[in-house]
Amino acid sequence: MAARPGVGEPIVADPDLTVRLDQWLCAARIYPSRSLAARACAGGLVKLNDVAVRPSHVLRIGDRVTAQAPRGPCVLVVKDLEPKRQSPSRARDLYEDHSPPPPPREERVALRTRGAGRPTKADRRATDRLRRLLG
Repeated sequence: MAARPGVGEPIVADPDLTVRLDQWLCAARIYPSRSLAARACAGGLVKLNDVAVRPSHVLRIGDRVTAQAPRGPCVLVVKDLEPKRQSPSRARDLYEDHSPPPPPREERVALRTRGAGRPTKADRRATDRLRRLLG
């Protein structure tokens, strides 16, 4: 059985290939769909070489893409062009990631501050003692 061409082969840059910015953002899995990528470009959330551009702008290898993605701010350098959505492992080969590290996660369980919410058993006993003294 012969292997299908293109399956398992590394991505090779084609000098004649041009890709729209919104297509590449979807292929690189920065945005979950092309329509969301186009909306982000139109809304000014995506910059190409520090300039806000339209979704139809043509991307070149070596361009610097800065995006406010759902996962947080991304700073990417284009290594390869691909118009179709790729698997996660192949999508990571399309760019070099220079994104800042994500902020630390906040504490999951917030400690209850004294006096907030329902009174504790000790609070109730103190209140009962005070009522007996006053009344």
